Amino acid sequence: MDKLSNISKFKAACPYLGRTKTSTIRTLCTSVSPRYPTLSKLTEKAAQCPVMGHALTVRSSQMVAGYASLAGAAEFNKIPEHQGIKPSAADASKCPHASKAIAAARMAEELASAKKGKATKTSVAAAAAAKAAASPVGCPFHVDANAPSTSEAKPKAPIPGGFDYEKFYADELEKKHKDASYRYFNNINRMASKFPIAHTGDPKDEVEVWCANDYLGMGNNPVVLETMHRTLNTYGHGAGGTRNIAGNTGMHLALEAEVATLHRKPAALVFSSCYVANDATLATLGQKLPGCIYFSDSMNHASMIQGMRHSGAKRVIFKHNDLEDLEMKLAQYPKETPKIIAFESVYSMCGSVGPIAEICDLAERYGALTFLDEVHAVGLYGPRGAGVAEHLDYELHQRAGQSPDPIKGTVMDRVDIITGTLGKAYGAVGGYIAGSPDFVDMIRSYASGFIFTTSLPPVNMAGARASISYQKEYNGDRQLKQLNVRNLKSQFESLDIPVIPGPSHICPVLIGDAALARLASDTLLEKHNVYVQAINYPTVARGEERLRFTVTPGHNVEQIARLAKAVDGVFTELGIKRTSDWAKLGGHAGVGVADAKPVEPIWSDKQLGLLDGTAPRVLHTGQKGVIDARAVRVTREKFEDLLGPYVEPVAAVDALKADLSLAAAPLTASIPAAVAAASPA
Repeated sequence: MDKLSNISKFKAACPYLGRTKTSTIRTLCTSVSPRYPTLSKLTEKAAQCPVMGHALTVRSSQMVAGYASLAGAAEFNKIPEHQGIKPSAADASKCPHASKAIAAARMAEELASAKKGKATKTSVAAAAAAKAAASPVGCPFHVDANAPSTSEAKPKAPIPGGFDYEKFYADELEKKHKDASYRYFNNINRMASKFPIAHTGDPKDEVEVWCANDYLGMGNNPVVLETMHRTLNTYGHGAGGTRNIAGNTGMHLALEAEVATLHRKPAALVFSSCYVANDATLATLGQKLPGCIYFSDSMNHASMIQGMRHSGAKRVIFKHNDLEDLEMKLAQYPKETPKIIAFESVYSMCGSVGPIAEICDLAERYGALTFLDEVHAVGLYGPRGAGVAEHLDYELHQRAGQSPDPIKGTVMDRVDIITGTLGKAYGAVGGYIAGSPDFVDMIRSYASGFIFTTSLPPVNMAGARASISYQKEYNGDRQLKQLNVRNLKSQFESLDIPVIPGPSHICPVLIGDAALARLASDTLLEKHNVYVQAINYPTVARGEERLRFTVTPGHNVEQIARLAKAVDGVFTELGIKRTSDWAKLGGHAGVGVADAKPVEPIWSDKQLGLLDGTAPRVLHTGQKGVIDARAVRVTREKFEDLLGPYVEPVAAVDALKADLSLAAAPLTASIPAAVAAASPA
């Protein structure tokens, strides 16, 4: 029941499903029962149904008493014949959600019999039937359709003569359901030891994750986890307050220094998320700069749009990546008027890349600041992972190594303000800005989104810094990710799967219909154990709904091949338009466009190591990814001032045995083993 999603086709057969809102069923399906932790609330309710009750697993002795057994024939007579439900165990197996549970239910009965010693399957079923018959609680699915439910929360009655707030909430939600833009949150729990595998609400139900923004798998990198454990043992969990009161720690200052050197900028400031960083920074700049005008790319992220709105400054929108349109609009205002061009490097839903160097040219010509969001690029591009701005001068930055000094004339040096996230490629949480010292200090001093919020805990700061440090030293994860991206896009294209063309790591597959996108996502999860979230309005325009696949270095060749086959099968099963179908319609969202020029990826063959044989090896089933020993050593050394020298795992194990403290032994021990396992034979 954890992956119950497409329930509309069962509404005609079940009175309860027929009268209950889809949103309510979704909530019940994804909420854990407080009485039975292994069940969802919907499963608990279904246990009281005379049809579903027989098929569901007998979880415990308490649950047995609540089931309506097939032995209770009287209960089945209550089911209306016109519903087409037949009162037999054989027919119960026809239910798509019950069939898998029947075997488990029988096993549970046998276990119960074995535990009691003398009891038999029949006696267990008879006991359940007797208890169900004696219970004053009838089948909850056959009450009057207009009768209020006693088990669901009742909306608060409006004050006589007052506004009906609950009705307003319900009506607004119904609008989302009608246009298929309602967002469903799946219960997906990524497993550190099995990346990129996760489990659903049932820990035994494992799926492959194909849409996470932990692009490099740094959320389970052993040196990151080790550093976080050491920090947790040293400084505890919480931050203690805002940065101004008690939340300004050495970990915060060290992380900001790490970010500044990453972008070769003199200063940086860390926020609780990059949404907050963008919102607070743009709002503050627009409020403080006299007569400021924003020039915003039409596909900018919501956080940037919100920040510009909050500023109260004028906002001029230019067509996506259209330099002519941007210049035409810049030219309409005097050069001395404060202007900010706000744009992104990698646009996450379509995979396009902003013309950063050319926008810098226009900014210098018309007296504007450049505000570049590198959220979906940091960690993934450039020889040290500083983003697309660094990647555009790849060789220069590669030769400069880890020098914090700016390289004059490079694209990254020309950008005035860079924002990035710690929550995607770096696998942590938080966001940041980087720029000149006075700019950063002004935002620190005026931005309410920074001043009046509790700072991130030291443990999170340490994990983020360790991740940045590791990726600055090791380029292999970025290269392997791009090789896997090329592989997946190639397989999709060979199967006529409509990949929206783009030069980045984003792999968006066009569906073109909100309900169909949701159904495709559900079908991949239910039938193929593939988790990829549907992207609908308002994240993308109506009619451009899609599945957005993200490949990581941890996905192996066999997994990529299985995914391509699964998506191909779902396209056939659901009749989703392929590239050739869009081409017949003249093309749409960049798919099937006649005489379209091929899109060259940002990473060249040379940068990937394909020309000189230095490219990282792709993974196959059972193989583990590389943990770079030098990057681990450099990262550990950076924390010696705050955490002390790294202690070998044996000592940590001895300490753990001595005082039962929260030592980091299991994690630290995993690093040498991982390095050894990944080393060439």
